Amino acid sequence: MKTRITLLLMVWALGIAVGPAEPPVLHSRIGETMTATNGALTITNIGKKQNRDYRDTATLDQDVFSPKSVNFHPNGKKYYVNSLEGCRTVVYDMATNKKIKVIHHDFKSGEGPLWNTPSGIYRFKHYTGGEKRPFMGKPVESCFSHGGRYLWVPYYRRTFDINAQDPSAVAIIDTQTDSIVRMMETGPLPKMITCSHDNTTIAVTHWGNNTVGLIDITASDPRQWHHLPYVVVQQELALNFSLSSAVNRDAHSGLMLRGTVFTPDDRYLLVGCMGGGGIAVIDMASKQYVGLIGGISNARHLIIKNNYLYASVNAAGLVQRISMDTVMRAIENRQGKAITVRGWQTCRVGGGARTIEASPSGRFIFAACNSASHLYVVDTRTMTAIGSITVDSYPVGLHISDDGRFLVVTSQARSGLGGNAVNLYRVDYEEPEVSSDPKPAITLPADSDSTVTQPQPITAGTSNIPWWMWAAAGAFVLIGLLMLVFRRKKN
Repeated sequence: MKTRITLLLMVWALGIAVGPAEPPVLHSRIGETMTATNGALTITNIGKKQNRDYRDTATLDQDVFSPKSVNFHPNGKKYYVNSLEGCRTVVYDMATNKKIKVIHHDFKSGEGPLWNTPSGIYRFKHYTGGEKRPFMGKPVESCFSHGGRYLWVPYYRRTFDINAQDPSAVAIIDTQTDSIVRMMETGPLPKMITCSHDNTTIAVTHWGNNTVGLIDITASDPRQWHHLPYVVVQQELALNFSLSSAVNRDAHSGLMLRGTVFTPDDRYLLVGCMGGGGIAVIDMASKQYVGLIGGISNARHLIIKNNYLYASVNAAGLVQRISMDTVMRAIENRQGKAITVRGWQTCRVGGGARTIEASPSGRFIFAACNSASHLYVVDTRTMTAIGSITVDSYPVGLHISDDGRFLVVTSQARSGLGGNAVNLYRVDYEEPEVSSDPKPAITLPADSDSTVTQPQPITAGTSNIPWWMWAAAGAFVLIGLLMLVFRRKKN
């Protein structure tokens, strides 16, 4: 008995010393499939890229190094993967799933013809001459502007800034050539980035110090795009970390600002606070922080679909939603900085719920669940999970094609385990998916020759020529024939 107790105490002590064990490592398989419990859809793994098993040469891709996020181009022809530790963005062709370009974020200086004029807003306080130093950028998230013409990619940090406390940068990629055409500085440790619906403003969320950067992109010439004063959420952090030894900046960053989304009318910007609880609200008319939406904590990613605000709750493994009407009323009726909302609906998914995306109709929400190493599906008609499929550990990034037919999930490594993988899935729906989002007309910069509005298709047996023109043409033909017959009879 004493021996058994001694052994139990030793195991307990070892657990305290080592800490909680990492979740088990899982690996996906091409061909693996999942059908929802209600039969509403089927998900099939149709391809992957990985950088862990050198024996599997068919899927090996050494440019996949800690893949953080992914974006389908709006035209559906390619997708972009940001390899954080690889300091590169990898471009894949959708038709073949083959790599077609690698964009390296490697710079000899933070100055030069590629860079916009410094704003004077973001200054180096720790690294003397930091704006002139060579560096590599660690790409985190990304978003499109101008109907997909440009892809904006912020850097977690410049590589010499080991604790991400001085200005970082954002690369602007021209998707026609898949090359970086402009660079701009940002605040410390940017993560999320998004574009307003009216294509006038880029918002960059700085995880590092409780601020949100704003960039005016109304000019037709990208060289004239410029920073606006950043917005402070509650209190800007004073950063003064070591210049020689790294600290855990993911855990020492105040409110840990993350998920960022404009309201449909672009009146407000909503920002999830993973560290402080709640969702920060920024008034885009005044460019000021106006308050914090309570009733939700640890919100990691935010999206708006069909008049609902959806949030992934990381630690608890949840997807929650609330009516946007409720949110807007609460903002207008706020008491000081407190914004009270009630009526959140909750669906439990897998542990570590990270990025979420909606199907075109909004019927389904897909969630990349990090510690569960699964892609979960939520039926929004009932707000219940209807199935999941294995993803390489540990998934963080997720994006869905505009037509809803394909999903890409990125998996980072954790403590040297799992990760370093990108999985491509096909989604087959029981009912046709019809998009509920109208595509706004986008004005491109003057030097662009991109086509961003799709022409109306002409189907067999129809025409875009008005009926009265056909009638007039027929009448002229008939009159011409009668005149010809009459002339022949006269002759």
